[in-house]
Amino acid sequence: MGFPKVTFHIVENRSCPLYQYSDVFQLSGIAIPVSDRNKTENTQENFFITTSIISFPPGKEICKILNGDLNKIIIQYERGDKIPVCMISCSGCTGTIRLEHGKEEQVFRQGDTLSSELASMMHLLSSFAFFKNIDNRHLDTVISLFKHNKYTVGDIVIRKGDPGGRFYILVEGSVNVLNDAGIVISALKKGDVFGEMSLICNEKVNATIQVKEPASILYIDQEDFNKIIDVYPAIQLYFSRLMAERLNKSNKIRAEDLASGITGNLSEIPAEDLFQTLNMNTKTGILTISDLSKGTARFSFRQGALIKAKYGENSGDLAFYQILKENSGHFRFTPGIAAEDFATPEIGFFMKLLMEGMRRLDESKGQKTN
Repeated sequence: MGFPKVTFHIVENRSCPLYQYSDVFQLSGIAIPVSDRNKTENTQENFFITTSIISFPPGKEICKILNGDLNKIIIQYERGDKIPVCMISCSGCTGTIRLEHGKEEQVFRQGDTLSSELASMMHLLSSFAFFKNIDNRHLDTVISLFKHNKYTVGDIVIRKGDPGGRFYILVEGSVNVLNDAGIVISALKKGDVFGEMSLICNEKVNATIQVKEPASILYIDQEDFNKIIDVYPAIQLYFSRLMAERLNKSNKIRAEDLASGITGNLSEIPAEDLFQTLNMNTKTGILTISDLSKGTARFSFRQGALIKAKYGENSGDLAFYQILKENSGHFRFTPGIAAEDFATPEIGFFMKLLMEGMRRLDESKGQKTN
């Protein structure tokens, strides 16, 4: 019988004794309502004719309860190929399951053939966190959407400011993540991904990726990336967790840097952001900024409060206001202050100082414009 087939697969398993997550069931058939009028007795008889074929997972027992539930779907929509994207629950026995007929059947039906090069990577790729969110039935088809490239040490894969257009997965080797000054801020290894934020947020690339060790990298364009995101909601959760992990790691690194002595440049972290970071993290220590237009500046913090400030001929709040005008200069924060400085009064309430400093900065910019 040539009835079109639709596929349901298990997306939730609550102690089902027969089946497991991702098991696949195929369903086909028709349901026809028929009315027949008996002219002799002047009565009308109504019939319902159904024909359905349900294929259970190979090697698994046939569950009569689930068989009845799937038959009801045929009756409801009259033909298997008319069943829309949907999710159903079995009637249950000692356990229950939920099954989904998803749009991936339509989206990936015309997938490309998996190349021999990618096929040889299947075992490795299936262990990556990203691909674990793809249904096993479509894993090879999804992987076939990717292209493969190899890079040598020093190659730039993507550069900050470039238009975003691809999502990357590092298969072998390692790469460095660089900031504007070319300083390494993190490293990525086998199985890690990058480039997704420019696609998800529709923004330009926010960091430069440079090859640290000879690398093998998969990439996919935005259209196919969006297709995968649309079909597999679990991928969205994967990226949400990934962003949270990266944010936590970034905050941890910053906190550790502040504890051990942070260095950097005002061109990377504006003075107002640097001072706010020290204040909000209630840091105690000395901030030294060199290579400035008026020499070296020195600021002392106690539990985040500014207690000393010196820059050029200015000291106190005037030194603080002046440093906000600088947009380049090397800084270093060294934890700890002299014992006598624990009794030194604050220069002023920090947020009030900052607001006044930003007001003066805006005024100076306005005067230059005029």
